[in-house]
Amino acid sequence: MIVLPGSRRVRSTLRPDGFHGQHATPPYFEGWYVKLVSADRSTRLAVIPGVFMGQSGEHGAIDEAFVQVLDGATGRSWYHRYDASEFHADADRFDVTIGGNHFDSSGFTLDLPNLTGRVDVTTPLDPWPITVRSPGVMGWYAWMPFMECYHGVCSFGHSLSGELELDGVSHSLNDGRGYIEKDWGQAFPAGYVWMHSNHFTSPDTSLMGSIALIPWLRSEFRGFLVGIKHEGQLHTFATYNGAKTTLLEIDDEQVRWSLRARNATALHLVAERVQGTLLHAPIRTEMHRRVEETLDASVGIRLIDPHGKVLLDDIGHVAGLEVHGDTERLLATTGR
Repeated sequence: MIVLPGSRRVRSTLRPDGFHGQHATPPYFEGWYVKLVSADRSTRLAVIPGVFMGQSGEHGAIDEAFVQVLDGATGRSWYHRYDASEFHADADRFDVTIGGNHFDSSGFTLDLPNLTGRVDVTTPLDPWPITVRSPGVMGWYAWMPFMECYHGVCSFGHSLSGELELDGVSHSLNDGRGYIEKDWGQAFPAGYVWMHSNHFTSPDTSLMGSIALIPWLRSEFRGFLVGIKHEGQLHTFATYNGAKTTLLEIDDEQVRWSLRARNATALHLVAERVQGTLLHAPIRTEMHRRVEETLDASVGIRLIDPHGKVLLDDIGHVAGLEVHGDTERLLATTGR
């Protein structure tokens, strides 16, 4: 849990891309999801730096820093553990150092046993807008000090350049595409769906969507966040702005999710599921819950304005997709 004095909490909440854990008490985790895709899409990597402070379990309290990697092209993943003392991050901006690895808004330096090199960010990051009333993707829920998990979108999309060496093979990221988001808090939700793509026909289109079981005081509800950046406009469908989920179906082949905004704008999403790779995710005592994720999914998106005009009808490729936990409970639970 994060317990901060008033002024410090305001400053922290208004900077979701910065580090929030200086005054956190265990259990606590924080991680940044850095997606790197080459121009020809043959190189597809998610690099996740972070830190975990564990609640005491049968083996005592476990504190560790980490950099984990998902290789979407091969379906492999790696988890590199570091002593927590090797983790350093800035509270006011995206600037993270773990051992010889460094991540900030200018780019990423990797010094891992099987992945090394430098990738530069060549266009400005494009974060979710931040205001006092709605400080980022979580809206006013970001101000609640007792949430199990918080979320931030550091960049809907940006251009890349540089070169990485993976298992001795060079991979060019010149003219590639990137994406950055993050999570922090006590643990991941008990059941959730998460999806993202910024590889649509229109290069400025980006989608992030998540629906999850949210503990709330002594109960829980099904909360969701969806942001679509298209032609310079952000279309938001979220629990906090009065949108509603009108359909949610999950089977072995697809996730089908329809939403309606308060102004009657409709959104229909169809994610095609493919086999993924197991990643480490936080529980309250350790960083070793196993979550399956892929970078090879596709997401069909159809956005319709209140008058029936189709604003966007496209398919996003190289999509990140996670369907995890108690999905039956997720389907059965209603919103607030």
